[in-house]
Amino acid sequence: MDEKLLDILVCPICKGPLVYRKADSEFICKPCRLGYPIQDGIPVMLEEDARKLPPEEEI
Repeated sequence: MDEKLLDILVCPICKGPLVYRKADSEFICKPCRLGYPIQDGIPVMLEEDARKLPPEEEI
């Protein structure tokens, strides 16, 4: 993932920082507990496409 992109991407809901999970190919917002998928190298930053992280999943 491009470092410049990592520096400017934020959660579209809370505007907080995101954590890049390369193994899962997604960006994680810790406060919102959402995972935003990366499809074909493009982050999909839509709330309706985000994965809700279950309480037992460690961030």
